Amino acid sequence: MTDSSRSPGKPSPVEQDHGPAPGPNLSVHPPNCSATVSFTDAELKQRLKERARDLGFDLCGIAPAVTPTTLARFEDWLGRGFAGEMHYLERRRDAYAHPEHVLAGVRSVIVLAMNYRTVEPPSTQPGEARVARYAWGTVDYHDLIRARLRELSDVLHKARPGCRTRGAVDTAPLLERDFARLAGLGWFGKNTMLINRRLGSWLFLAALLTDVELTPDAPHETAHCGTCTRCLDACPTSAFPEPYVLDATRCISYLTIELRTPIPDDLRPQMDNWIFGCDICNEVCPWNHKAPATSEPAFQPQAELVPLDARVVLAMSPDEFRETCGSTPLARPGLAGLQRNAAAVVANASKPSPRAP
Repeated sequence: MTDSSRSPGKPSPVEQDHGPAPGPNLSVHPPNCSATVSFTDAELKQRLKERARDLGFDLCGIAPAVTPTTLARFEDWLGRGFAGEMHYLERRRDAYAHPEHVLAGVRSVIVLAMNYRTVEPPSTQPGEARVARYAWGTVDYHDLIRARLRELSDVLHKARPGCRTRGAVDTAPLLERDFARLAGLGWFGKNTMLINRRLGSWLFLAALLTDVELTPDAPHETAHCGTCTRCLDACPTSAFPEPYVLDATRCISYLTIELRTPIPDDLRPQMDNWIFGCDICNEVCPWNHKAPATSEPAFQPQAELVPLDARVVLAMSPDEFRETCGSTPLARPGLAGLQRNAAAVVANASKPSPRAP
């Protein structure tokens, strides 16, 4: 998703896997250089990976520009109505068939991942709301990663003058998880998230498409979840009708971020104190228990957001919302959406937890 993932994770599965509505970040990157640097193909690939590390990306792999292997599954997912009100996915259905629809003449997809795991969330008191970990920081990850993709693209423009590049941060019609697997970054978990052996699934995914032909990395061919179903069993809304399939209409991330209408009565109690997104299926994953923490300053938690006081949100003015949330992912549902979620958190606080024995 982050699919996405993102998504999402990831962000949550809703955001990471399928991404939010189209944004302004899908511009063809103009060259920002005045000198040409000579590299062989192998040297260029190595330089790209070195520069990606310098820019804060934890993983970088090269995938061929091909039809995604999960395209049929994605189309089936849409057909089953699991996208809910995310109608932009259906509108762009045909564009997901090939990255050519994102960048004409594309030959390679450089896939990148950035770890966003920080400290463990603090315990909450009644009326205090939980925010998904990917939104704890001071910036919207789209903006941060988009800027770094532009810097990474300079390597290509210097080495191959006249080449074309285009960055995507889970807003393009691109199945990022599929290309991440093809690039060797990880495998699909049963909660639909991309999992890496070292970093787990706390990952932002991004891609830099180019018409430069680069030698692909070996794909990740095997999964390592075995018989584990912790992510499926832990979901309070039963959003996974089967392994590797997410019904977004039941996912807390979708309900608190993408849904624009009232939250269904039967699902509101299961939201517990989540006001924006949900991390449950990530938190219980064994691959995340030993994942390292990120050193990225922009992802470190803001005290006023972790936890977030639902009563403060209910009293927020539009100006206060813009000041507190305007530069973060929390801007996505808007003030009305966040206050709708806050009302659910306050109501749930007065009732026994749906997870209590």
